[in-house]
Amino acid sequence: MCPTNPFSLLLLLLFFPITYTHFSTHVSATVHRYHDARRAPRASTPQEYLDPTDRAFLLPRWPPSCSLPLLEHDFGDTYGRPPASAPYAPPPGCPAPWSRVVLDLSVSCAGEQYDRIAAVWLDGAEVLRTSTAEPSEAGVFWRVRKDVTRYAALLRREEGGVVSMMLENIVNDVFTGVYHVNISLDFYMEEEEVQSQLLPKLQLSTLKPRLAKKLGLSSPEAGISSGSKTKATPLYEKPADWIIPISNNDSQDGSWFRIKNVADVHFKSIQIPGNAYRAVLEIYVSYHSNDEFWYSNPPNSYIELNNLTTGRGNGSFREVYATIDGRFVGSIVPFPVIFTGGINPLFWEPVVALGAFDLPSYNLELTPFLGLLLDGKPHDIGIGVADGISFWLIDANLHLWLDSHTPSVTAELVHYQAPKISISRHSSSHLLDGTFRIEAGRHSHFSGWVNSSAGNLTTDVRQKLKFKSSVEFRNDGNYKEVHTKAKMKTDVRIRDGPKTLLAKASYKSKYPLMFVTSNEAGEGKKYTMKTNLSHILSEEACVVLDEEESFSSISDQQDADGWMLVEDHSVLAGSAGTRQTYWYEDEDGSYSRNVIARDGLVLSDNTTSSHVHSV
Repeated sequence: MCPTNPFSLLLLLLFFPITYTHFSTHVSATVHRYHDARRAPRASTPQEYLDPTDRAFLLPRWPPSCSLPLLEHDFGDTYGRPPASAPYAPPPGCPAPWSRVVLDLSVSCAGEQYDRIAAVWLDGAEVLRTSTAEPSEAGVFWRVRKDVTRYAALLRREEGGVVSMMLENIVNDVFTGVYHVNISLDFYMEEEEVQSQLLPKLQLSTLKPRLAKKLGLSSPEAGISSGSKTKATPLYEKPADWIIPISNNDSQDGSWFRIKNVADVHFKSIQIPGNAYRAVLEIYVSYHSNDEFWYSNPPNSYIELNNLTTGRGNGSFREVYATIDGRFVGSIVPFPVIFTGGINPLFWEPVVALGAFDLPSYNLELTPFLGLLLDGKPHDIGIGVADGISFWLIDANLHLWLDSHTPSVTAELVHYQAPKISISRHSSSHLLDGTFRIEAGRHSHFSGWVNSSAGNLTTDVRQKLKFKSSVEFRNDGNYKEVHTKAKMKTDVRIRDGPKTLLAKASYKSKYPLMFVTSNEAGEGKKYTMKTNLSHILSEEACVVLDEEESFSSISDQQDADGWMLVEDHSVLAGSAGTRQTYWYEDEDGSYSRNVIARDGLVLSDNTTSSHVHSV
């Protein structure tokens, strides 16, 4: 019998959890989570899944100097078990410094299974956050290649360490898919003959050597050769000399922190070397369960007004922030990654959503705060989620650059401006229909000097954050329209004295997301859902050093539409198409990739490039 009460259909479509909500790191069911359970096979042979956002065109094109297997594991019924782990040691006969290090992750799976979240750590420092595709009976497979050169400080340690991977999975009579994982590292040595043919025009060698050294752009201590610049990376191009994980010491549950509510702030006590002259906090984050689709959550007032029992509320704004000894030092609004079971799983066959295979990490420039950390005492680095509800998986890496010419440096924080975030909320609703809008913004400004062997340099950091969101329900809650847009800008300037500007960098990002879902009741508990989606990632980076400018920009857009017949969060039938347009540009040229997929097949996949070289 078709549901006639509008409340019953809303609860079924928007707030009814699936069976395995107890699964701790399952990318769990929420308002927009489904499982493709169509009885007809989607493919007769194993199918490759694609991530067109993969920046493989920027990775080396020549064979690696050496490859090192890290971990091979079958993630079957792994729920409640510790991460898979293996010892790590630098590759013999292929010592640092390296020009590039690339992590290579290969995954395959066949059967019925939900998507899962996963991460890879090296001695507690996260190097990859990823999620899985939902498999078919015939099987799916995919590959992720990520530049991990920035972790050279960990990779080159002679004493080695431990690599671990967490992927909690449930296998039973219904869900049979086992994820088969292989991880390896490719190391690239400096090859002058090859490099001379492939290096872009802007190299460190084109910059004044004294200035490059003064700003920490080249150093043998880094464990990486300094022959070239990596595109769209932070201001200083050489990797850190020291990395401190800001993560969970209890490796039985993975090295990430699990954040369950606003008050659940996690801390790690650290003590940094006395000769650190630069600091960057890199944050990894993913969101699950009640907050997987945080950007579409209604306010609690709407839930209470309609006597709903769901916990998927608290509005549609989230801010991830960091603190030093309880003092705010920076924040980000995370990019809304959609996992392969999200919104409409047919959209992501075989082209996955933006960032699903390689979730982004976020950098906070903490150099102005070295004056707080360089006192030889322990300090607490904290991470929290404003307005967050259960649950978020978060950890961080503190990257430190060390002065090899002195055992200690001095520093001082000279300007601190961090007003509370400005946020306005507007709500109007009648029963199950309503419109909920949020606007938020923050402007922070930090400045501090560090007196090292390079001189007394002042780092000035300005960060702007803007966020807008609209969530609208119509037709007794059976129509939902979501618009959200986050914009962030960070400006970093380095001065030698009050007037001499040595370098500056500007990083901009914005990511609008729009989707519409409409539902029509069918027989029994079945219903038909129609969905339209548009998702964009836009990034710009510009670095100016001694009048030499390096820039890069990325525009990545997915547009999708489709329908599906659903029963108890299982997709019984449907059709969907996705179009993805990727554009990259820097001072050396441009690269584009356009992919069109429909009903599980890639109809076209075209790339163009103009003088963009891997380095």
